[in-house]
Amino acid sequence: MKRWPEPTAGDILWCHFPDNIHPKPKPRPSLVVFVKMDEEGTIIVSVAYGTSKKTNRLYKGEFRITKYENPAAYLSAGLSYDTKFDLSKIIDLPYNHKYFSIPPHAPYGQIPQLGILHPSMVKLAWAVYSSVDL
Repeated sequence: MKRWPEPTAGDILWCHFPDNIHPKPKPRPSLVVFVKMDEEGTIIVSVAYGTSKKTNRLYKGEFRITKYENPAAYLSAGLSYDTKFDLSKIIDLPYNHKYFSIPPHAPYGQIPQLGILHPSMVKLAWAVYSSVDL
């Protein structure tokens, strides 16, 4: 399989976020927080869990991107639904076909990228991340 270009922090990817029950559950948006390479040369991405469920309620470590609160951020993120990201649920995953796939509308071509975190959301995301007990 063809190797995808390396993502960067702030990218929003179509990710099969593992849930300790299913090895490859349904894909969902995930926010890239950090990117590194391991000793074998594998790209490892630290991603935050994204969900479109219960976006009207935020808990510690969460922020949301909604169509009506911030339409520019929503459009930039490439989302289909209002989505919240949980920065207390960040995991490291190899950037490969097991954990990432091409989104249905593939706005960036044949790569897992849905969109990017809009600059207007960066301070909020950082404040939320800083509040999390890691």
